[in-house]
Amino acid sequence: MYMDMYRTTVMLPIDLKTRAVKQAREMKISLGEFIRECLAAALRPSVSAARDPLLADREVFKGPSPSDLAKNHDQYLYG
Repeated sequence: MYMDMYRTTVMLPIDLKTRAVKQAREMKISLGEFIRECLAAALRPSVSAARDPLLADREVFKGPSPSDLAKNHDQYLYG
């Protein structure tokens, strides 16, 4: 999966290392592979609010929001 590999030393608290080793064994993979998978998952790009039209206010409503929007959202949505 990975072309170039570089050795890296990481200091872990004993409890964290113990749990990681146990999880890797349960998954039938090496500790190194487990750590690589965890890092890859943690570093995957996430959808930001700025790119998600549902979460980006500027994509849904142009201009300032009314101060009573939360209280009267049905009226603003449905009239």
